[in-house]
Amino acid sequence: MANITLQATSPLNKYHQQFGDTTLSEMVDLSIYSIGLAIQPDAALRSINDVLGIAWPETGRYTVNESAKVQLLGLQADQAFLLVGADLSKDARPNLGASAYITDQSDSWAALRLSGSMSRRALERICPVDLHPSVFKQDCVTRTSMEHLAVIILCEADDQYLLLSPTSSAESFLHAVETSIKNIY
Repeated sequence: MANITLQATSPLNKYHQQFGDTTLSEMVDLSIYSIGLAIQPDAALRSINDVLGIAWPETGRYTVNESAKVQLLGLQADQAFLLVGADLSKDARPNLGASAYITDQSDSWAALRLSGSMSRRALERICPVDLHPSVFKQDCVTRTSMEHLAVIILCEADDQYLLLSPTSSAESFLHAVETSIKNIY
């Protein structure tokens, strides 16, 4: 019998590139879960707050529990994405009981972090969302498209964005963002 060892790879091979003071990096240690509220949403919201230490966000916003390294993205009234940071196990799916439906989406999404003084300008070239800081503030999240590709974008800080796109189009997505950055430098 052959002695074969499998090695995990990320969708974008741990991409990291610097463009002046602007950085584009793949986020590889991120678990992503879809959470749908069950029939009794009040029980689910209490359970989420008890288990995750985080409030359910309004649609278009996200909430953060810094100490637990989790973010809850309000994508619609009864559905959110839970982002779990690198310090937690990849198998750390929260147990919310029967109050919510949870699906592990980690291998379905490629994640890029774009930060630096030219990040908003680069995104404005390919994103139809108004990203001006007075409109798309820190704690905002939305679904959109960039270069005909599905994207979830959230503003983490001034000039810092987290971008999620399906792994099936990860290379095209990276190419679109990278090309936009190169075109402004």
